[in-house]
Amino acid sequence: MGDQRVEMDLSGAPRRAFIRRVLNDLHALEQILDSGLIERKTRRIGAEQEVFLVDSDWRPAMVALELLEKIEDPSFTTELGKFNLEMNLDPLTFGGSCLSRLETQLNQMLGSLREAAKELGVEVVLTGILPTLRKSDLGLENMTPKPRYFALNRAMSNLRGGAYELYIKGLDELLLKHDSVMLEACNASFQVHFQVGAEEFANLYNIAQVAAAPVLAAAVNSPMLFGRELWRETRIALFQQSVDTRSSMNFLRERSPRVTFGRNWVRNSVLELFQEDISRFKSLVTGDFDEDPLAVLKEGKIPQLKSLCMHNSTVYRWNRPCYGVRNGKPHLRIENRVLPAGPSVLDEVANAAFWFGLMAGLSAKYEDITQLIHFEDARMNFGSAARMGLGAHYSWLNGRTHSAVNLICDHLLPLAYEGLERRGVDSSDAERYLSVIDKRVSSGRTGAQWQAISLGGMRGQGNLSERLNALTAAMVERQKGEDPVAEWPPARLTESSGWKRNFMRVEQYMTTDLFTVTEDESLDLVASLMEWKRIRHIPVEDAEHRLVGLISYRALLKLMSRGLLNNPESQHAVSELMNRTPVTVSPDSSTLEAIELMRQHEVSCLPVVADEHLVGIITERDLMNVPATLLEQQLKT
Repeated sequence: MGDQRVEMDLSGAPRRAFIRRVLNDLHALEQILDSGLIERKTRRIGAEQEVFLVDSDWRPAMVALELLEKIEDPSFTTELGKFNLEMNLDPLTFGGSCLSRLETQLNQMLGSLREAAKELGVEVVLTGILPTLRKSDLGLENMTPKPRYFALNRAMSNLRGGAYELYIKGLDELLLKHDSVMLEACNASFQVHFQVGAEEFANLYNIAQVAAAPVLAAAVNSPMLFGRELWRETRIALFQQSVDTRSSMNFLRERSPRVTFGRNWVRNSVLELFQEDISRFKSLVTGDFDEDPLAVLKEGKIPQLKSLCMHNSTVYRWNRPCYGVRNGKPHLRIENRVLPAGPSVLDEVANAAFWFGLMAGLSAKYEDITQLIHFEDARMNFGSAARMGLGAHYSWLNGRTHSAVNLICDHLLPLAYEGLERRGVDSSDAERYLSVIDKRVSSGRTGAQWQAISLGGMRGQGNLSERLNALTAAMVERQKGEDPVAEWPPARLTESSGWKRNFMRVEQYMTTDLFTVTEDESLDLVASLMEWKRIRHIPVEDAEHRLVGLISYRALLKLMSRGLLNNPESQHAVSELMNRTPVTVSPDSSTLEAIELMRQHEVSCLPVVADEHLVGIITERDLMNVPATLLEQQLKT
């Protein structure tokens, strides 16, 4: 999606014209493959780094475009959200000092980015999902104002025909709806590329599929979203659901998500994947490119196949096939989209080294890995790795079962080292990076585990917002050092002291674990709930979770004083006593606004409503701990 020349008109004629260009590109690729024009024997690696930007409050900073203007380097580019950026690293020949050179370039680019960010009062964070992100950060006003992003959002929303639904269950449970594709902006990855020849593509792609599970288990770094602890690599579930164009209709019909592990092994050629994706997925955007690929081939030149590449960019395989042209020669790559950003540069390069080593080691050992493992097992292994990380167990080659830790430490790390050695990678580099994986896996200290340990250590200290800010602050500080995550000390609450507005918004302090009733419920139930849960206000909602009223302990006392409660002859309904027009507040309102509303209307609680739906409640008790100095600061701003 890097090309800005996208069209938002997806009606009949433009769509048909674009698909014709895609098919022409596919025919041209078939001729390129048949003619043996794909670059052979040369093996290159590459990487793309996605990052988050945060302000002095450790909150998402919407400054990506301003930052790009300061950097003035085409290697840096936009992402979906204004709080994301992407860095494209130079391709390197696989061998020699390629891994240490990759680390050096990544550190240099991050250094340049941090220097430019400092001028804007912004920090850079390497993490799969930013802990301090909130749903309110994901409005369309925070989408990067580029035509391709708005075209993509409109196309996906039209295909869905309704809101984006997110449901992830882990240690906690997250269930929400959103009105745009901006949920995808919660993800940041470290994507690595592996150039392959046409004749070896099928086996190497299948090996990438098999290797995805253990590589992911060793690399997990996204254990939470919106303050909920979910999967070890929540990014996998989030990305799949955030750009899923399927609706809930026809639920018995088998349909593929646009983010996919795939449906089967590749048997012969990369063409199988492109044909599958063109067959299953409608074009999300169109582009009017002048190139006639078949005519270009007749002239003895190499076409760019831009229409095919554009379609391919809107199908998000975890291992994605890529076509490109470099120095006049066409080539194929496998893009690994599995790895999360972070926790440190050293950890990222170690993850890449592990994957590159397995690609080389497994391909040297197995001519056809599909004879040794069922595709369904490889896919199940991948899902288990995302959910449980190093706690997963795998159905591995020849029907053997291994724990993730045993498989990685005892079998795959030695094989990865052999693969790197076979490709002539410096032994010192191979030892350095793979030892990072060995220590991380054997100790269990992945990035996800570090976050979990840090939050556990801060349990009972401050509020959740403070803890998430401390977690983010600690990430930023430790990422500036040279230690891998297995050696990081846990985050401490005091590390969030640099931010000033910890209590700025209602959503940071509201209660979301709610006890509610409907209009026709018995007041006896209301009284019991208040007694059992020691609460003084209960929201009243309808079947669609829309707020329709509020019932208070004070109103209940009046009824009790008249002897009308607990009277078997009088069964009163909630509708008789509830306040039908309660004063409400939105999640993104300031705490100062909430306090002023309570004083103005002489109420001690405010239901929190977003899009007419009840999402929380905030009371005087919640606001008692807001420091006066912070409220004074809000008054000044």
